[in-house]
Amino acid sequence: MLLADDHSLFRGGVANVLNSQADFEVIGEAGDGLEVLVKARELRPDLVLMDIRMAGCDGLEATRRIKQELPDVTIMMLAVRDEDERLFQAIKSGAQGYLLKSIRSWNLVELLRGAMHGEVTITPALARWMLDEFHSLNQQPHKVTDNGETDITTREKSVLSLVAGGATNQQVVEELRISEQTVKSHLRDILTKLQRGRCHEAAPYTMREGMIIPPSSASSRSKLERPSPQNQ
Repeated sequence: MLLADDHSLFRGGVANVLNSQADFEVIGEAGDGLEVLVKARELRPDLVLMDIRMAGCDGLEATRRIKQELPDVTIMMLAVRDEDERLFQAIKSGAQGYLLKSIRSWNLVELLRGAMHGEVTITPALARWMLDEFHSLNQQPHKVTDNGETDITTREKSVLSLVAGGATNQQVVEELRISEQTVKSHLRDILTKLQRGRCHEAAPYTMREGMIIPPSSASSRSKLERPSPQNQ
């Protein structure tokens, strides 16, 4: 694991907690966003835990760059509170979730283990931003149906709405009468769909939706009107 925070005392405390666990090892520390980029390239960690607010290059920008270069790295953000909209942008850039610095040590370890198994940490504030994002996508001319890859299904929307209202995973299980594993699976799928904007996914999506013309058929469809930039 790579740990990034601009407070050395905080880093030291978290490192001690994690290094005391048999399944965690802090292999590097960074004090700012630029340093975490350098160390991520050098150390190739499985997991990066970093503060959203750092000097030089904040956690949001660092997340974007790390996921572009090392897409298999799991990234978890740290924040003082969950009202920072940049946390939502970090999720869209590929972060698996975020933890508040007020979290207890045992809960930190538990949630990081879950993140390594693909589980998503979503608070009510983050869920509300997600709902707003999908509502915005639904208003766009080129959207995908519930069977597609960018729009959320009715069940996923139900899960997200309950979480946005403050429901725990167990409460979602009881309300929707589904297993906890299914709840986690829905949350992972939602997170994947939010990361639609990654460069390697953009071209296939826009071609499939008719927003751009594949090179092989461009000559035969040269008279097709190109979409305006804001719709791409």
